[in-house]
Amino acid sequence: MRSVDEQLARVLTAAVRPAPVRVAISEAQGLLCAEEVVAEQALPGFDQAAVDGYAVRSVDVQGAVDESTVLPVVGEIQAGSRQPRRLQPGQAVRVATGAPMPTLADAVVPLDHTDQHPAKVTVRQPVPSAAFVRRTGEDVQTGDVAVRRGAPIGSAQVGLLAAVGRNKVLVHPRPRVSVICVGDELVDVDRTPGQGQVYDVNSYALAAAARDAGAEVARVGIVSGDSRRLREVVEGRLLLSEIVIIAGGAGGEAGDEVRAALADLGELDTTRVAMHPGSVQGFGRLGPDRIPTFVLPRNPVSALVVFEVLVRPLIRSALGKSNPHRRTVSASLLSPIASTKGRRGYLRGQLLRDPDNGAYLVQPVGTSGSHLLASLAEANCLIVVDDDVTEVAAGEDVQVRFLSQRA
Repeated sequence: MRSVDEQLARVLTAAVRPAPVRVAISEAQGLLCAEEVVAEQALPGFDQAAVDGYAVRSVDVQGAVDESTVLPVVGEIQAGSRQPRRLQPGQAVRVATGAPMPTLADAVVPLDHTDQHPAKVTVRQPVPSAAFVRRTGEDVQTGDVAVRRGAPIGSAQVGLLAAVGRNKVLVHPRPRVSVICVGDELVDVDRTPGQGQVYDVNSYALAAAARDAGAEVARVGIVSGDSRRLREVVEGRLLLSEIVIIAGGAGGEAGDEVRAALADLGELDTTRVAMHPGSVQGFGRLGPDRIPTFVLPRNPVSALVVFEVLVRPLIRSALGKSNPHRRTVSASLLSPIASTKGRRGYLRGQLLRDPDNGAYLVQPVGTSGSHLLASLAEANCLIVVDDDVTEVAAGEDVQVRFLSQRA
């Protein structure tokens, strides 16, 4: 029996990272930047008013410390104005937020520091030089790196790319994942199951999990157990994917049939991994490009747990993430749990915070059976139990792996 760590190491060494592609910045959110984006112009590109007010020379309003200063208003500049304006000593120009500063002006007096008169403005408070002015290059200087290689592109990065005039950016694209289900007992959700038939859960659940991990997903759906048809479908998906997932063919007679159908496409190792649920599983590299291919258990809970432990890290690695793993924390167990000796347990739980001190607490859910899908839907974490531990008492600390950001 292979350990979880050994299996995970085999999986991660097989990561196929798609070549970087250049995309519109509106399509880059959630991806990693694959280049150093150097600003070709300063941001802001010119001195501009930071508030609505009056552009002045700061030396002309220093007398407002003891008494009001009155300055003639010689014009008005709106944001977006392209008409250059020069300020003479002892004058003021009305400016809107974002408006270019007139020549010689070095400060803005906010409206609420004045009487707002349109012709002769009374300034009641002095302002120092550079007050309420956004200086050229204050945010980004020409030649600065605006977005670094490897940085996640979020809303702020998209905004910064736009601000420095970039409409496209080089990114690590989402890996393409194909999800296939095998099993003569399966029917799609738009049909009514007959005697002995069940709905295809895995293709929907695993496709959603892959999409949540950041992949571009093709849900192929149900493929009959006919070996020729299965081989044909898998061979086709290998040409269009960086990862292929086959659910329902991990063990027993179905597993033998899947291995036989795909034998000439490459090495597919079906083994037992020291974990529960989901011990029986398969992994290999198939096709001319040696695409990582998983064979997951038929049981949806087992399939999703194996996905979390082994498939999700591969997707995150293919995205270029330096740490492809979920966040883990230590939490105090609220109820006792039992685990299988010799296998690392991944048990469903609800992660909570102690209202008094903020410490993490975890309540096990669905402990009566590994097949209970409803309890997995209720869970927001996996409780990780070492393979040499069979029982954990309430109050003891356990390692908990996040399943979502709700916790």
